[in-house]
Amino acid sequence: MGKADVNVNIWLSEKNRFANLFNGVIYGGENVILPEDLEEVNPVSSVNVKNRVGKMKSMKKSTIIILVVLALLVIWGVTGYNGLVTMDENVSGQWSNVETQYQRRADLIPNLVSTVKGYASHEKETLEGVVEARSQATQIKVDANDLTPEKLAEYQKAQGAVTSALGKLLAITENYPDLKANQNFLELQAQLEGTENRINVARTNFNNAAKDFNTAIRRFPRNILASLFGFEKRAYFEASEGAETAPQVQF
Repeated sequence: MGKADVNVNIWLSEKNRFANLFNGVIYGGENVILPEDLEEVNPVSSVNVKNRVGKMKSMKKSTIIILVVLALLVIWGVTGYNGLVTMDENVSGQWSNVETQYQRRADLIPNLVSTVKGYASHEKETLEGVVEARSQATQIKVDANDLTPEKLAEYQKAQGAVTSALGKLLAITENYPDLKANQNFLELQAQLEGTENRINVARTNFNNAAKDFNTAIRRFPRNILASLFGFEKRAYFEASEGAETAPQVQF
């Protein structure tokens, strides 16, 4: 078959023969195709053109695939980064709420001490202990963006001292029936109890937000983004025996 094809190609390569054959078969003998109008086509160059077209199509497909992959990576990166930012901001917001509730408690203490002092002035040591603990606690300010484990532990210790001092103060009120019947004292007790509950809720919400964020920056593939953009583990309250037990407020 290969040799026959070669012979046919040689026979047809003569322009007059090809023109006569084509005019006879296609145009019924009319001289539409002239020998001088014919040009020999190099079959190799035709194949090369087809190969080039095929390669160009293949390159276009590869380029499209690469662009799609890059677009998906960019979308994932932006979405993941924004998610981490949102979680990080949530931790800061929850910390602000913790500080607000502790400050609310600190604001109640002067009136509470003053009221108790009117009925139990000789309980000087206990009263001074509450005032001193409050003073030290309010001096410790911790920025949400610089909340290291060491600073949080210091803050927690100071607030725990206030909780302990308040517990002692409320315990001695049991010895003073007139004080327990004082309307101002009863109102302060109720406010203190509500504040302690809000403190516990705020601490829990903060801890949950911090732990969720810490888990997110450790999990693959978000840990890649966390490393690239400098997201670091956030500190949270550690349970310490008796340090943050709300004082018992009894009526």
